Amino acid sequence: MTEEKIEEAKPRRDFSKLYDKYYKLMFVLPILILILSLVYLGFFYSQHKEFLYKDVSLLGGTTITLNGEINTDNLESALKSKFSDINFRKITEITTGKQIAFIIESSSPTQELQSAIESILGYKLTDKNSSIEFTGPSLSSNFYKQLVIAMIISFALMSIVIFILFRTFIPSMAVILSAFADIIMPLAFLDILGIRISAAGVAAFLMLIGYSVDTDILLTSRALKKGEGVLNQRIYRAFKTGMMMTLTSIGAVLPAFFIVSGLPDSFRQIFLILALGLFADIINTWLTNASIIKWYCTKKSIV
Repeated sequence: MTEEKIEEAKPRRDFSKLYDKYYKLMFVLPILILILSLVYLGFFYSQHKEFLYKDVSLLGGTTITLNGEINTDNLESALKSKFSDINFRKITEITTGKQIAFIIESSSPTQELQSAIESILGYKLTDKNSSIEFTGPSLSSNFYKQLVIAMIISFALMSIVIFILFRTFIPSMAVILSAFADIIMPLAFLDILGIRISAAGVAAFLMLIGYSVDTDILLTSRALKKGEGVLNQRIYRAFKTGMMMTLTSIGAVLPAFFIVSGLPDSFRQIFLILALGLFADIINTWLTNASIIKWYCTKKSIV
């Protein structure tokens, strides 16, 4: 080996020794975040009897869309004084930022909300200047239950596939734990921010199940495969590939959330949830899962 290659290999050996020494401690941070998230969700459920804030699409109520540019400041303050659960959203053009619509949502009856808006604006709401939609609470509740059931079934099927793929308990449970944490952490964060989740938002959590297991499967399959370098090398190669995958996905969804303001809120909420889940996946895959799989491979002499 030449002197240049020896000099290049030395930092890697030093990092490998450091990783061997502290990899178990790296497991503490994500587990602590997961525990705190579960505690907060438990507290949240005790207060609201739900695990998330629901918007009109899941709760039922009235959605009124006002077309064109209007003075939203006076309208918002006046409606907030009359309705406790009122929500507002602006729709703007992508290029100019010009307001093209203003959306008002509330669980209040349609006629009551419409009358209040007309009184504040000083004119009647018609098909030309607005659109009104009402969703019944029973329909929204059934739809929400179906989405939750679909997510539980998807998670269960994913778990079964993982067990069939790896056929070992601890590596399979490490993948499932990481996928579970990728859902719990963003959900707790959204509740802390007070963001109301729409039906599209619940679908985004469903998408996270698929997004999150990709890197975990990559890491676990590489780590368990002998004959491709020592264990730390296999983990590092999986890390390079997995981080490229995750950062590429974040680079696709995060700018869309911040830049594309003209999109409906349901689309932007999907981008936000996916971005939060992908950030959580970095922690859970490369700290939680990597620590568990390294410990397992060391115990089983898969080095």
